[in-house]
Amino acid sequence: MNKSSTDQTDIERLHSLKRLATSVYLCQILSFAFAGLPLLIGVVINFMRQEDVKGTFLESHFDWQIKTVWIALAGLALSGLTFELGIGFFILIATVMLMVYRIVIGWNALNSDQPIND
Repeated sequence: MNKSSTDQTDIERLHSLKRLATSVYLCQILSFAFAGLPLLIGVVINFMRQEDVKGTFLESHFDWQIKTVWIALAGLALSGLTFELGIGFFILIATVMLMVYRIVIGWNALNSDQPIND
């Protein structure tokens, strides 16, 4: 295999992994409409393919996406635990806003082929 075909294979692999990261961002967006199930599907994809993105700009996106899920789960749990105290609703709003922020930042960086500057 010559160098040019190896380069082409690497480019195709990177494009495939970028589509996968895009799909995970889409899962995160869909979680607002489908009660969080797509969020869990996306993070499973992240964990299953994490080794494949090591050393690429996509590694930062996978880390960002995984952290987004942990933040969402923590925020939703805290919101649920404090809802009757009257602050759970505000924690829920803050969690949703933070998720939207992280999805937008990640999606924009991915579309620019840039890593996330955490």
